[in-house]
Amino acid sequence: QVQLVESGGGLVQAGGSLRLSCAASGRTFSRYQMGWFRQAPGKEREFVAAISWSGASTYYADTVKGRFTISRDYAKNTEYLQMNSLHPEDTAVYSCAADTWGSSRYGATDSYEYWGQGTQVTVSS
Repeated sequence: QVQLVESGGGLVQAGGSLRLSCAASGRTFSRYQMGWFRQAPGKEREFVAAISWSGASTYYADTVKGRFTISRDYAKNTEYLQMNSLHPEDTAVYSCAADTWGSSRYGATDSYEYWGQGTQVTVSS
């Protein structure tokens, strides 16, 4: 069983930055592919970013590429999402997720077996 706990959300002005954290339980964190997804009110959950189990590969949605950076700290069993140059349209509940199989379909929600509870990010204009 894997438990994921996000933190770091909040209210920020457009152009500002936030860093989200996702703390994972379990001794095999280093073997999980990790992802971030977001869901805005009235919209479907969408892929934001993913990082391979080794950290060597990262993937981003076109809407955040160049502004967001995903990373992981194996010693802390924690995944991060650094978000810069935030736009009001980035407002959403952000959730981290763990894929224990390392699927090539890193952008698909059904590739991830475990999910955090989500953290709210609100960007004001």
